Amino acid sequence: MAQRAIWLVSHEPGTPHGGTVRFSRRYPTVEKRAKTFNGSSYVPVPEDEPFCKALLFELRLLDDDKDFVESRDSCSRISKASVYGLPIEGRELWPVLALQKNGLIYVSVPLVEQALSTHPPLISISGISQAFDLLFGMIDFFDSGPKTEADLSTKVSQLPDLLLHVCPFGTLLDANFLLDNFSNLSVNQIPKQPAWKAGSYKGKPQVTVSITEKVKSMQYDKRDVADMWQVYGTITCKCDLEGVMPNVTVSLNLPTNGSPLQDILVHPCVTSLDSAVLTSSSVDIMDDSAFSGPYKFPFTPPLESFHLCYYTSQVPVPPILGFYQLKEEDSQLKITIHLKLHESVKNCFEYCEAHIPFYNRGPITHLEYKASFGQVEVLREKSLLVWIIGQKFPKSLEISLSGTVNFNAMGHQKQPVDTICIGGTTYVKLYFRIPDYTLTGCYADQHSVQVFASGKPKITTCRELISSDYYIWNSKAPAPVAYRSLFL
Repeated sequence: MAQRAIWLVSHEPGTPHGGTVRFSRRYPTVEKRAKTFNGSSYVPVPEDEPFCKALLFELRLLDDDKDFVESRDSCSRISKASVYGLPIEGRELWPVLALQKNGLIYVSVPLVEQALSTHPPLISISGISQAFDLLFGMIDFFDSGPKTEADLSTKVSQLPDLLLHVCPFGTLLDANFLLDNFSNLSVNQIPKQPAWKAGSYKGKPQVTVSITEKVKSMQYDKRDVADMWQVYGTITCKCDLEGVMPNVTVSLNLPTNGSPLQDILVHPCVTSLDSAVLTSSSVDIMDDSAFSGPYKFPFTPPLESFHLCYYTSQVPVPPILGFYQLKEEDSQLKITIHLKLHESVKNCFEYCEAHIPFYNRGPITHLEYKASFGQVEVLREKSLLVWIIGQKFPKSLEISLSGTVNFNAMGHQKQPVDTICIGGTTYVKLYFRIPDYTLTGCYADQHSVQVFASGKPKITTCRELISSDYYIWNSKAPAPVAYRSLFL
């Protein structure tokens, strides 16, 4: 479980090369191991300039790259896992993990401990999950604080020292780059104190486990376009425990009708893992394996709060199903919205709102509406209707809103503009939070947490479901398609 090389590339559209390598780090000892393991299929890590050019080409980020390239753009090369193969001197460097955010590309090449004549399943490469953790840690580090060029340069200059502590010799020990006390590490530390744990906790022992699930959805109410929804979960832990190396085991459980967890990515502090936990994957559509738990994660916790694991899940239905119809008649718009809460979902919200924006039309001058439930607020200058549903759906679990909206076209220049939402192409976006509930049914209680340390800790667990990019598109007009089913 090691990394051959790490890069930080700045994407610079309009420049001759399209981007610049801001930082790179190679691990020669890991590279020697790669040469031994890969044998005749070994491809050496290239220099920065050819690597940067190959990376930008693969990601279609070169300014003059407009043509279709079979080896890169064919349907067989669709990447669902941010893992790429780069053409290097007539051969392919694989696997290359690349994540993009805020104009920066974070790249790592993990070690594959076998021949690469054919690509092995990603789940069998132990360095893949560590590479993702490493890159996510770098993203958190560069996203913290101001985003000026001077701040970026300062953080780039700090990377070499940080990597000495979090990833010595290419082996990830801790993905947290935000610790501000790396400079205080001393060679005179207690011998048993690990390098990635810069201190020890003194005080009342307590453990907090939080499960946060975010559900995304794109709904169209059309026969030829499949609705899409998926759950993304994060387990966050904070362990205030005395001792140098306390051990904790957190078990995640599912009810009998729960949805299995997939694509599980764990923190480097996890000491061991049942292979069955990692077998279910959403990347391979032909993979019908399902492990329904319990999902056990033994680990030695760092001092700060950390994400124990990430996961996805394919739940059978979205929590709120709806349709939206908008028609333009004369100088006004007629809207109809219908929402239905699925009977299996907990009907107890902290908040639930439907935002109905109108782009490229000017401010709202008049509104007539009829709502079967909740209240409607008009933000005229923002050309936005906010349907405040509240904390509960009615007993029927179905609500509707209909009405007519008029606009002042003279104020169009000062109103929200969108290049996609033109004409009838528009949407309703839902915002909601359900405390003490997860869509998969995943939960952890006091009996799910085992602590092997001095003292009896206070154990706190909580969970929540939050909407994220939850769109319902106008069924009477074209809409951006997030996913089309391969099976008709």
